[in-house]
Amino acid sequence: MRVFKRFMIVIACALLSCYSAYAWEWSGNITGETRLFMQSPLDSRQADGVLSLSFQGDIYHDWAEGEQRFVCSPFFRLDQHDRERTHLDFRELYWEKMAENWELRLGLKQVFWGVTESVHLVNVINQADVLEEIDGSAKLGQPMANLSWIQDWGVLDFYVMPYFREASFPGVKSRLRPPLPVVEEDAAFESRAEEWNTDLALRWSHSMGNWDVALSHFSGTSRSARYLPDLWGVDLSFLQGFDLTHWLRYIKPLNRLGLELIPYYDQIEQSGAELLWTHGDWVWKLEAIHTSGRRPRTYTAVVTGVEYTFYSVFETNIDTTLVAEYLYDSRGRKVQLAPFENDVFMGIRFSFNDVQSTSIQLGSIMDLDTGALFFGLEGSRRLGEDWKLSAECRLFNGFSDNEILWMLHRDDMVKVELSWYF
Repeated sequence: MRVFKRFMIVIACALLSCYSAYAWEWSGNITGETRLFMQSPLDSRQADGVLSLSFQGDIYHDWAEGEQRFVCSPFFRLDQHDRERTHLDFRELYWEKMAENWELRLGLKQVFWGVTESVHLVNVINQADVLEEIDGSAKLGQPMANLSWIQDWGVLDFYVMPYFREASFPGVKSRLRPPLPVVEEDAAFESRAEEWNTDLALRWSHSMGNWDVALSHFSGTSRSARYLPDLWGVDLSFLQGFDLTHWLRYIKPLNRLGLELIPYYDQIEQSGAELLWTHGDWVWKLEAIHTSGRRPRTYTAVVTGVEYTFYSVFETNIDTTLVAEYLYDSRGRKVQLAPFENDVFMGIRFSFNDVQSTSIQLGSIMDLDTGALFFGLEGSRRLGEDWKLSAECRLFNGFSDNEILWMLHRDDMVKVELSWYF
């Protein structure tokens, strides 16, 4: 990972030096963040609160009458306690060529697939940045060549990804982390080529009146790792059937013994479908995947739901959107990577449509089998021309010690961010 980051820094500096400063567009933000946890941690090495500072930049340059573009988006975070969360990354760093009916992109890029609110099953291209967000909403840039072929019958995207970016995990002092230390430098792969396995993807998308449809297929290294146990450096790779959920109740003695987790990345074939239908104030959504591989058994997962928006509530500028979704995973509830196997999501969004772009979102996911509940509240508001205040609250309740989300049951959190945009 250090070699990869150094290589990307050299490429960025070389490209930036090719043009004079006046030819570039610059923007970005600096954000101060505080996280406060409401309960004492499972591990005494973890803190009850943390401060951090981050920088996000966006640099781009267009030339050849807008037919070519270079994009660079560096990101840096400095964390009070966790050396692992103090890191430099490039969210995007790519060159783009645009023609009448095709587009070509080479470099480090973020790609978003999906239509639902609670979980994005089909969004398989980019690795999740768990140092930033545990829900997978923050992503790492993926090295790729992406060709988009644009026709009247839709857009066909081809992806060739020559390098896989492993996940980076928080250190032992961080909250919102796996219950046992993860030794990411010892990561294991099903592919003999390891992180240099060439991944391939294909996606067709099309808009037809009120319908948006997409079909996709991904072949390569899974972006979600399974975890293998490692004790005092002893190779326990023969325990590939190890499931962390069976051992959660013994976390404290296992921590004292020095048990660690090794990420293991499988090879998978994943086919996905996206469907969105807009009818008046209603929006109906569906995401579905069918995944197979040598180790993870073949399974199907689906998220489907509906949104309804009330515009100008009580003759004000406020728009209110109600959201309801159902989450299904055929693997069942006692699998490491399947936390939402028979769950329902309910949410509400308030858009104030004011000069300050004020918004509030509430959402909860409830397990229909156990009654366990995950609750989230988010809000944001601009302050003047250049500042933005954001707040978030996350609560975990009712998870038993044989569910993967139990590891977060004492990590109820309030997060506040103040950002300066330039």
